[in-house]
Amino acid sequence: MASDPFDRRHAPPIGRPETLAPGLRVVTAPNAGPMTFTGTRSYILGEGEVAVIDPGPDDPRHLAALATALTGEHVTAVLVTHAHRDHSAGARAFAARVGAPLLAHAGRPPATARPGGIGGGEGIDAGFRPDRALADGETLAGPGWTLTALATPGHTADHLSFAWAEGKALFSGDHVMGWATTLISPPDGDLATFRASLARLLARAEATFYPGHGAPVADPQAVMAHVLAHRAARERAILDALTRGAETPAGLVARIYLGVDPALHAAAARNVLAHLLDLRARSLVTVDGPPASGAWRLAGAPQSPSE
Repeated sequence: MASDPFDRRHAPPIGRPETLAPGLRVVTAPNAGPMTFTGTRSYILGEGEVAVIDPGPDDPRHLAALATALTGEHVTAVLVTHAHRDHSAGARAFAARVGAPLLAHAGRPPATARPGGIGGGEGIDAGFRPDRALADGETLAGPGWTLTALATPGHTADHLSFAWAEGKALFSGDHVMGWATTLISPPDGDLATFRASLARLLARAEATFYPGHGAPVADPQAVMAHVLAHRAARERAILDALTRGAETPAGLVARIYLGVDPALHAAAARNVLAHLLDLRARSLVTVDGPPASGAWRLAGAPQSPSE
């Protein structure tokens, strides 16, 4: 696998607008953490008549800072890449504040439809509803900017990215980030669709990605290739570990996530579960018990007496 292409030196100003490119500003929310890095990035596209992408968490400080950055301007649309609380929880209040429609994908299955034994749902903004659902390929425009919505499920079922024609760039939400690989937590997260969405973006020509967390990604092709190689390596490690006997997702994390902060093991177990479910769909593994806590083994391997 190629060397790590991630840039973890990001140190943005919090609550103050940064200009990233002509016609593009960003305000970073004060919600830094292990899963949000330096904070959620709320983008302002255009000048005078603008679109806002990912208003972020329901934090009055951040929403006020974002509104202040827009003094004297008209917001024509508030866009949300996906309904995780660090991206969407403040969106409804912000859209009402600036008098703009709230636009996002609407394809989230209800929580009651989740298969048993999988768990998940971390961070989901279950009550989020846009004013209007954006279709894949739908275009929005304002003075000097044109955005096209691209369905990129995988991190979540409802994830959208937004291609910015004039900037030859893509707002990639949490699908592709420049500081780390993204969490895939089933059932809302799905590894097969994540890979398919990466393949879709790899076939495009945007030169820069603006992610939901972290600095702009200057070489998105290299980052996406690394992410795919990383997932392939993780799959091989899981299969190799299972040759030594059945194991739970948490047990696999202890075996293969060596040197990783134990505080991140729960999130790692969700990624491992995503891999296991994908491997099961390809008839390579099976599970005895609930998927999130049961004993996984290679297809055809016998149950151990202790199981």
